[in-house]
Amino acid sequence: MKGKAISAQDIVKRFNIPYHTVNYYTTIGLLPLLRKEGNQRMYDAQVIRRRLNRIFTLSKKGYPLNLIRKKIIGV
Repeated sequence: MKGKAISAQDIVKRFNIPYHTVNYYTTIGLLPLLRKEGNQRMYDAQVIRRRLNRIFTLSKKGYPLNLIRKKIIGV
């Protein structure tokens, strides 16, 4: 069963990251969509928490975003 669904705005508030960052991470595949409800994108809260924690950790270690993407989604 999937976890609780959250919107992009919820991600911005919970994780204190800019909205355009959420958009960009979604576009490049780092933040997978759960579903779309009209114009609102919904994400699985547990998946997003794990992904962002991993992105933040790798970023602090000095990894560039293209390598973080490869490590997380293998592309």
